Amino acid sequence: MVRIANAVRPRLARAATAARPRVARLARAVRSTRAHLPGSRTVRTVRTWQFTAGAATAGLALAAGVVTVAGPWDANGQRTAERDRAVALERSGGADHGAGTAAGAPRPAPSAPPVLTGLGAAGTTVTTKEAPPGPDALASVLGPLLGAPALSGGHAAVVVDVATGKRLYGVDADRPSTPASTTKLATATAALSALGPDHRFTTRAALEPDTGELVLVGGGDPTLTAHRDAQGWASLRTLAADTAKALRERGIHQVTLSYDTTLFTGPALHPIGVNVNLAPVTALAADEGRTDDSTHGPVTRVTDPAADATRAFAAFLNDAGVKTSSPGPSKATTRAETLATVSSPPLSALVERMLTNSDNDIAETLARQTALATGEPGSFDGGARAIAAQLKKLGLPLAGASFHDGSGLNRDDKVTADLLTAVLVKAADPAHPELRPILTGLPIAGFTGTMAGRETDSAAGLVRAKTGTLTGVNTLAGTVVDADGRLLAFAFLASHTTNADAAQSALDTTVTALTACGCETLR
Repeated sequence: MVRIANAVRPRLARAATAARPRVARLARAVRSTRAHLPGSRTVRTVRTWQFTAGAATAGLALAAGVVTVAGPWDANGQRTAERDRAVALERSGGADHGAGTAAGAPRPAPSAPPVLTGLGAAGTTVTTKEAPPGPDALASVLGPLLGAPALSGGHAAVVVDVATGKRLYGVDADRPSTPASTTKLATATAALSALGPDHRFTTRAALEPDTGELVLVGGGDPTLTAHRDAQGWASLRTLAADTAKALRERGIHQVTLSYDTTLFTGPALHPIGVNVNLAPVTALAADEGRTDDSTHGPVTRVTDPAADATRAFAAFLNDAGVKTSSPGPSKATTRAETLATVSSPPLSALVERMLTNSDNDIAETLARQTALATGEPGSFDGGARAIAAQLKKLGLPLAGASFHDGSGLNRDDKVTADLLTAVLVKAADPAHPELRPILTGLPIAGFTGTMAGRETDSAAGLVRAKTGTLTGVNTLAGTVVDADGRLLAFAFLASHTTNADAAQSALDTTVTALTACGCETLR
């Protein structure tokens, strides 16, 4: 308080000095007016009005002087005097924690309560309430909504408090169900745990020393692009330009061109067959084999993504002054000299893109990369085994789970609602920061990815969820902030649905209701 008084006293003095001439001028004006007014009664009335006005004006003048002397707003929006007071009270940000305020002194404005789980420390609570919603209360809210006719074919549901890991609600939590694209949560978890969030995939151009053959070697980068604007992804154009430069430096202006896709093994075509949702899975592809300029969503794909990418590479080489033969498949030897490389963004960015857009091509490539990192072959079967093995290593509940791909397009995939929520809780665990891209990659209701057109009412921005849709299957799994600021993880899996739009709407309604739940309202 002494510091505050010492800081403010000279400013008040300067303010009073600055205001004194204005008060004097006001007094002279009042006396002059009085001299010209007839009659004592009128004079008294006008004097009352004049002195009232004078007092108000003097007060305003004094206030203006104080405000002026107090100085401008600081860069962070605080006045200097307020900042000094905060320093004197040894507080930051004006938060009132109930100590250090003298009796009768103004109290600082309270800070907003925390609304999300602290990611930096275990056991951090997410609300000022003492207890999470009770299971009976949640059941009374969610039960009727999940019992909607659109979901009458059967459903499994789980809600978990992320801060504590406690299950707050569960219906058939351990029943294996077809997860559709929520399978990608498991794929992301396995890939991040096996490879790490900073891992990158590299595509390279290698020159065989004996034959002079130039080999484009696929490194399993699902985001390699031939677009002029690479937007931060690995650019096939850049690779061609760097390769041409290296060839010219060696006096080479014509090469036999081939491509190597041997990193991956097994069938390239998914069991669902040719499909607009997924290209043949190969270690070398540009723009996911898309036949237009799209970056996500269903579209017709080329039948041989590796050959198509290499033809584009050849065209870029030709533009740079290097002629090539028609490309064909080959395998780079260990003696081949790498001339140039391009690498993907870190795996964390690929996981976020996969989850936000429900990208099947990225998912299947990540399943194979996880397999290779754990000693399995880079195939559909190898990827499926690797995913299950990584989840087991993390201690996640795998009872009843069965994986057959990384994207969830295979209807034989089975997971439980319990497993999906456990994945989300694990991703929020401070002990596993490598899994955080799973949460940050979830589409935001009403704003991004596959949730941009969903939950656009009161739940917009409060729900982040991975969607899943197959014929007769509708799923949703993610996180939600409830009415008390508590972060909850949920998984809803509906089977044997007959109307996809109605089932989706029913799930959205259920999640919206979850955002309105809270500790007090559910007791």
